[in-house]
Amino acid sequence: MFVYVAAYAGQLAAENALTGAGKVYDLTALPRVTFTDPQLASVGLTEREARAQGLDVDTPILPLEHVPRAQAARRTEGLVKLIRERATGRLIGAHALADDAGEVIQEATLAVRFKLTTKDLIETFHPSLTMAEGLKLAALTLSKDVAQLSCCAT
Repeated sequence: MFVYVAAYAGQLAAENALTGAGKVYDLTALPRVTFTDPQLASVGLTEREARAQGLDVDTPILPLEHVPRAQAARRTEGLVKLIRERATGRLIGAHALADDAGEVIQEATLAVRFKLTTKDLIETFHPSLTMAEGLKLAALTLSKDVAQLSCCAT
């Protein structure tokens, strides 16, 4: 499906064959990017997949009109959507439709892979005027009206 998945699968197969490592093929935190304009990127579960697995989830959606970088670039079409397991606060999926969404999704990929929470995203420094700040702002929408926040506020 993707070059980087093929490389991962080949490395895993070779290591398992040569060393008996017994590593498992795991695409839980596979970032996916469609290079449209704006880009579409995602990682982890969709809301539908999470609910089909019986998970109770929050799904905050942040329109890009609330992301300072998108405002500065005058490209506010799009959004950031998070899929958070309600009981644990863990980020289990993220989706972005935005300029540079392929770059933004990498932070969410790490959060999904290492079982970070939306609180972890909120408490992590995000440089202002970056699209990645949209992940933090999307997480903040769970408890605040981000339209009322000033720059860099939490």
